[in-house]
Amino acid sequence: MKKNLISLAIAGALGFGMTTASADDAYEGSWYLVPGVSYMNTDSDLDADDGAGGFLRIGKELSEHWDVQIGAGHARADEDLSVPGGGGKFKQTLFGVDALYMFSRDRFRPFLLAGLGLARNNVDYDVNGVDIGDKKTSWMANVGVGAQFMFTEALGMQADLRHVWSRAEAENNAKTLGDLGFNGTETIGNTYLNVGAIWKFGAPKKVAAVEPEPYVAPEPAPEPAPAPEPKVCKPKVERFELSAEILFGFDKDKLKPEGLQVLDNEVIPKLKGEPFEVVFITGHTDQLGSFEYNDALSKRRAEAVKSYLTSQGVDASVLTAYGAGESSPIVICSEKLPRKQLIECLQPNRRVEIEANRDDVKACE
Repeated sequence: MKKNLISLAIAGALGFGMTTASADDAYEGSWYLVPGVSYMNTDSDLDADDGAGGFLRIGKELSEHWDVQIGAGHARADEDLSVPGGGGKFKQTLFGVDALYMFSRDRFRPFLLAGLGLARNNVDYDVNGVDIGDKKTSWMANVGVGAQFMFTEALGMQADLRHVWSRAEAENNAKTLGDLGFNGTETIGNTYLNVGAIWKFGAPKKVAAVEPEPYVAPEPAPEPAPAPEPKVCKPKVERFELSAEILFGFDKDKLKPEGLQVLDNEVIPKLKGEPFEVVFITGHTDQLGSFEYNDALSKRRAEAVKSYLTSQGVDASVLTAYGAGESSPIVICSEKLPRKQLIECLQPNRRVEIEANRDDVKACE
């Protein structure tokens, strides 16, 4: 049975792996339900066949890499006592909280899990009408591996293979009368293969983009006669608008070699060539993903640029990094576009802006 269970798990993992061609979904902070069925491989000390059951869990996406799931499950199996007149069932009910480490937020999402909770174990055995089992409520701990696969943004499936430890209890006559693997209280470990559906709900609602009206330029007014230009002292300002795709890549915050080359060739020589008094570095994102995630990503990108400029000799005391998130878009695109076209349309919004200022008289033109 244990070999059959492992084979099922491997087959399920391979089935998931062959469907990872499209990977556009990202972390959204959603709640979701996972109802499903279970296959239980029982501990050998229980002298029971393998069994089946069901479960219901509610989950929450906490961050880019962490989920939490809370739920309950029940499974039962027929006894497999090796004595005449034996009968009954083993029944296990589980209540627990699991932490899931998600390796990806693409459509195929492998994960590791660990959790704690309570178990209600009922060794409901008898031999010729004499009870040899008992009921026990105890702690429960489990660890396992699994994966999720999203068919759409709201619907998917989840499979996991986990080992569950808890305490079970039998009568003192269990070994002698029923040839059970233990008397009294014993730690048991059952292995579960769980398969369920995913229904996501409660994701942050995306605001529908409004198509801008075409701009019609007004008729130009007659040009007045040019007046003598007074000598005005203007502050020195240098502005740079750099694409986040060139600097970092999509949804990343580590500078790429191409991004470093742009900073080396276009930005650093100008910043080091004049004594600017203040330099503002502002990161921007598009509206894909949650507001909190975009705000944090834009801040990390601005800090990464600041750190590199400092490492190349730009005075750190004049540098200030901000994260503006999705609050200042350059373009507005329709949410009805296919996702890949939407990502391409929103590319100008994913950027880093650098503004360097000098207010002293020597900087005036």
